[in-house]
Amino acid sequence: MRQESDLLSEICDFLYPRSSYYGQFKPEYLVFNANLQEFAQRVNYICNLQTGGKISPQEAYKQIHSLWKQLKQAKKQLEIE
Repeated sequence: MRQESDLLSEICDFLYPRSSYYGQFKPEYLVFNANLQEFAQRVNYICNLQTGGKISPQEAYKQIHSLWKQLKQAKKQLEIE
């Protein structure tokens, strides 16, 4: 069971990489950085899907625009200037 758990952890680390945060430490900055990294990862997936012909450019734009709105809302809720 331990081997299976390690494999799943490695897969998650590969699919959803996270970088350490080295900026000024404030809880809201740390949360925003996590949101920003997730945004970047999801945009990367959308770009690859569009490049591979799996989704149309219009669908890619629509999805990225939606993610951007979510990121802006998160920034507003965290009260980051």
